[in-house]
Amino acid sequence: MNDIFGSPQAFAGLGEVLSVFAAVLWAIAVVLFRVAGEKVHPLGMNLFKNVLALVLIAPTILVFGQRFGSGLSAGQTVWLFLSGVIGIAIADTLFLEALNRLGAELMAIVDCAYSPFVIVLSMLFIGERMTGLQTAGVGLILAAVVLITLRRPDSRTSRRILLSGVGIGIVSLFFQAAGIVMFKPILGNTTILWTAFVRMAGGAAGAGLVTLFHRRRREILRSLSVPASLRSLLPASLFGAYISNVIWLGGMKYLQASVASALNQLNTIFIFILAAVFLKERVTPVKVAAIAVAFAGALLASAAL
Repeated sequence: MNDIFGSPQAFAGLGEVLSVFAAVLWAIAVVLFRVAGEKVHPLGMNLFKNVLALVLIAPTILVFGQRFGSGLSAGQTVWLFLSGVIGIAIADTLFLEALNRLGAELMAIVDCAYSPFVIVLSMLFIGERMTGLQTAGVGLILAAVVLITLRRPDSRTSRRILLSGVGIGIVSLFFQAAGIVMFKPILGNTTILWTAFVRMAGGAAGAGLVTLFHRRRREILRSLSVPASLRSLLPASLFGAYISNVIWLGGMKYLQASVASALNQLNTIFIFILAAVFLKERVTPVKVAAIAVAFAGALLASAAL
């Protein structure tokens, strides 16, 4: 089926390029969401980013000459919608809550659970398999992010907040992985933009419903009207929920979910780079070694079958 990024046969390594690019954009978004989270409730951030992305994806479908409802039955569309409720409405709200509690650097480390969750669930439920070379690549990426944890992070967080943040973060990543495994078998039957639209509709509807019945809904919505909040939240949403999301789905479509998720895991490394450049965090030999190992792993994980 014709899609916005063209055919992977016409461009060798298309899925790999999209997955790595999505990791870069998501890392930028995470840093911006961390800044916005100082003023905006996680549920409010998730609702805002989902609604904004939904509004932007709709005309994008028309601009690229595609049609609404491409190639899916009613049952598949509902299943895709539910994957958005689980993987965006629930998972992203929990992710943003954990990000507020832990900060970008610690959350990047917790985020290492993402790719193992996707790999295990993909093998259990959709029958994916990896070559030995690709498995070695995944192992190197995971080794790189573990290497970073050897450096003791500077943290003023209490142990209670730290443990709750880690727990919430891990649960959010499990729901993200579950949402991926739900939609991955459907993705080959439809377009990337329609997938993004239906999943984001699920994310917006789920976050909107929870906000409607939340006891602090007025406070949550009021925080979204503060201009200072939007200065970070708007670009974070554009990068994280709109551009990165569409590119990420391209990587998921053209690669096995297990391989794409391993390449997505590079966002951990990119977050550390951004922290060094923009937040002036100290560059250490451990960080440099982790980056080198991660990119070596990325090359192996993206090796052709």
